[in-house]
Amino acid sequence: PAHILGIRAAQQAFPELPQVAVFDTAFHQTMPPHAYQYAIPSTLYTRYGVRRYGAHGTSYRFVAQETAAFLQRDINDMSMIIAHLGNGASITAVKNGCSQDTSMGLTPLEGLVMGTRCGDIDPSIFSFLASNANMSIEQITEMLNKESGLLGLSDLSNDCRTLEEAAANGHKGAILALEVFAYRLAKYVGAMMVACGSLDALVFT
Repeated sequence: PAHILGIRAAQQAFPELPQVAVFDTAFHQTMPPHAYQYAIPSTLYTRYGVRRYGAHGTSYRFVAQETAAFLQRDINDMSMIIAHLGNGASITAVKNGCSQDTSMGLTPLEGLVMGTRCGDIDPSIFSFLASNANMSIEQITEMLNKESGLLGLSDLSNDCRTLEEAAANGHKGAILALEVFAYRLAKYVGAMMVACGSLDALVFT
């Protein structure tokens, strides 16, 4: 919705100016079916498009090209794992310049621990919290997206600068949040090795 507001504002201000949409999911369209399909009834994919789409694609395309140039290698003969780390975080396996797998899914909630997003979680948490905490689907979705991740674990902040300072001063929540963040990332690096098959570069942004 925020992007659409921007598009409409630009149309009003510059009616003759062409606009180009660059989709964050486009880079991941090279993922094979075994990487993007969920293990759910296939009709949900064919009817509703329920699959893994990924995000941060414009970043990954740029970083992959820059990595190859920096290493003076042919991008079409390289395997790399790129970790896009920030308040929104993901990781992608790139082989021969193409995305092979990525951590985000149908939405940006899947995958790594992020600033306020939980990342991978048991889907049954919805029914559990609905039954035990009397929370609605909307409330749980809001909590998993905006009150979880580093913020939820630390009970302090979603900003790594704040957490690193607090951890250095012995704040247990900050220490745990950073440890979970790093552990989940390390597990995903190992998982992306499967998608790459080999590794020429491990890149952090």
